[in-house]
Amino acid sequence: MQPFELPEFYMPYPARLNPGLEAARVHSKAWAYEMDMIDVPQHGVPIWDEHDLDSHDYALLCSYTHPDCDTETLNLITDWYVWVFYFDDHFLEMYKRTHDLQNAVDYLDRLRLFMPITGPITETPTNPVEKGLEDLWNRTVPAHSADWRRRFVESTKNLLDESMWELSNINADRVSNPIEYIEMRRKVGGAPWSANLIEHAAGVEVPEVIAASRPLEVLRDTFSDAVHLRNDLFSYEREVLDEGELSNGVLVFERFLEIPTQEAAEAVNDLLTSRLHQFEHTALVELPPLFERFAVTPQQRLEVLAYVKGLQDWQSGGHEWHMRSSRYMNKGGKASPSGIGGPNGLGTSAAIIPSIARTMPQRLRSFGNVPFRQCGPLPRPDFYLPFSTTLSPHLDQARENLVIWAKEMGILDEPHPALAGRTVWDEQKIRDYDLPLCAAGIHPEATPEGLDLSSGWLAWGTYADDFYPVYFGSRRDLAAARLQTERLKLFMPLDLAQTATPVNAVERGLADLWTRTAGPLTSAHRKSFRKANEDMLESWVWELENQFANRIPDPVDYVEMRRATFGSDMTMALCRLQLGQAVPAEIYRSRPVQALEKSAQDYSCLMNDMFSYQKEIQFEGELHNAVLVVQNFLDCDRDRAAQVVNKLMTERMQQFEHILAVEFPALFRDHKLDRKAQQVLLGYAEELKRWMAGIRIWHEDCIRYNEADLLRHNAPPTPATAPRPGLPPSAPARPVPTPAPTSAPGTSTSSQSLGGPTGLGTSAARLKPITEPVH
Repeated sequence: MQPFELPEFYMPYPARLNPGLEAARVHSKAWAYEMDMIDVPQHGVPIWDEHDLDSHDYALLCSYTHPDCDTETLNLITDWYVWVFYFDDHFLEMYKRTHDLQNAVDYLDRLRLFMPITGPITETPTNPVEKGLEDLWNRTVPAHSADWRRRFVESTKNLLDESMWELSNINADRVSNPIEYIEMRRKVGGAPWSANLIEHAAGVEVPEVIAASRPLEVLRDTFSDAVHLRNDLFSYEREVLDEGELSNGVLVFERFLEIPTQEAAEAVNDLLTSRLHQFEHTALVELPPLFERFAVTPQQRLEVLAYVKGLQDWQSGGHEWHMRSSRYMNKGGKASPSGIGGPNGLGTSAAIIPSIARTMPQRLRSFGNVPFRQCGPLPRPDFYLPFSTTLSPHLDQARENLVIWAKEMGILDEPHPALAGRTVWDEQKIRDYDLPLCAAGIHPEATPEGLDLSSGWLAWGTYADDFYPVYFGSRRDLAAARLQTERLKLFMPLDLAQTATPVNAVERGLADLWTRTAGPLTSAHRKSFRKANEDMLESWVWELENQFANRIPDPVDYVEMRRATFGSDMTMALCRLQLGQAVPAEIYRSRPVQALEKSAQDYSCLMNDMFSYQKEIQFEGELHNAVLVVQNFLDCDRDRAAQVVNKLMTERMQQFEHILAVEFPALFRDHKLDRKAQQVLLGYAEELKRWMAGIRIWHEDCIRYNEADLLRHNAPPTPATAPRPGLPPSAPARPVPTPAPTSAPGTSTSSQSLGGPTGLGTSAARLKPITEPVH
């Protein structure tokens, strides 16, 4: 019997079949024989026989997922999928089952030689995987631009290289946490690789100018997540029970939520549905303004829409193939045609109207948030944080210096029209929020100048995050918010030549901080630092968009965007700037270092959401909070959601420890890093420990989150600050998350009475302090 009954899938698009199916079957079998994939054991171990290839029917998969391409293109696409599945099974038999780590590394390293972005392949294949890759590369790559080639190389390398992550987890008997799993499954699962081939099959290319934009990345990632989660449901029996695989979403949910397998399968299906809803929202809501913003030509728009259609076709066709392939568990259950009660022809495994109706409650919940509801304080658990820090001896002076700087920038004195002439911040607020405390804990060894600069970044980020919802949220003026975002980028010139004149406090603050920070940096570091700031600015607009639509974010999208709204990427950029050139740039881009950073970021972001829950939900009408996002996704109460968030924090912290204990030593060994480089990376890890500990100290000791502080900060205005006669009282700003300070001070602050900070996300002061300038 199957370990669980397949759930009813959300499939709003009908599957269609390419008429070249039979030709692709004949061609792909002949090609597999030519590449020695059939009946040719590897080191005495059989991988495939002809029955395996026939029963898996990859030509059927490609005919469903690419229903409109011509026969020659379908044959090529099918050969790619024969190759990738053969690679997966070859790697399983040769390295996963034998736990042969060292030879696996050498094997994967050689495959890179068969994927040159420019020039011919010069290596000679030594096995069917190398032989097939050489043939496919030469048949595919010449038709594409350098940008497409780079993207395809990256996704193919991820697909190959991150198989080591799966193998390492098997060796350690370790099941990943949900955030880690989703991110890594995109790489090892290969759907981003499939997205590149969709461009090839459709004969289009996503324009380079928007290929790395948020909407296109979200379309790719939601497509990937849905493909992989669907595959996890169908392949659970094969992978977990037969192969001993630990990289499966159902298993991850079983372990993390501590629920039976059937419930875990339903939860995975709910996440799959949520990702598809996000896909649709992005395609319909975010693409049109993106086209206008970058002046995408009519022809390019048609190519992007053809790509989106190809992603949809893959979802429907992939489901249909899973229902028919002998490779997977697909007998009976709600997912089968007979379980729906409709017609049994091709494509009817997803009866469209029942599918949409069944998932409508989940969709409607995301738009059903009731702002400013009474919720009371959220009980705070005993957070697992095995690291500590000390405070800078320069803290008291930094507090006074920050007040002086804020007055000079106009942050405390600039009247705001949306507040009937009052200021967004006053001196009492900036003292209560105590951002220098955050900076002092994150970097206790900072010089006085470094601590002042770090405190300034934290204060500017928190103030700007309050400024956005007050100024733009109260007017629901997204166009003005976008214009302000573009203006702020003018005050971060890479050549340091300030040509724009600041017209408000948020612009003056950024111009001053940028000049003081970016001057000593190398051009490469300056560019990286600017990019991190731009991502944070863009994330504030994303928050406004959700706020205006009253849309609770999809859980995966929330976690990934929270790092930006929290200022985490900028924080890490600042931190890396101090490490010099001892470590090659590619090491910072490696999976262990990236995973270490993201684990620390997520831990601190989620901690901020726990502290700021009442502040955001009750006083600000906010909807960017992890507890609320989990409540909405699991359809559970607040306390259950808080338990899930705390457990996720704990597992991200345990992942941080695992990376340092297991993955860093392997990184040092595999890349042959010298002692100096090792010490630099370990020193960086120590900074991240202090970063997390400093954030906790700030949350516990600042005057921002306790109920008494919230009532005082959000008290109605006194008669001295009441609106002038004849003017209507200012309306509450629609909450929008703010960039939290380095230590993650508040969250959004568009409060109901506007007595406190009104920017969304201020519960997380997300900017990391800087110490001495880097030379």
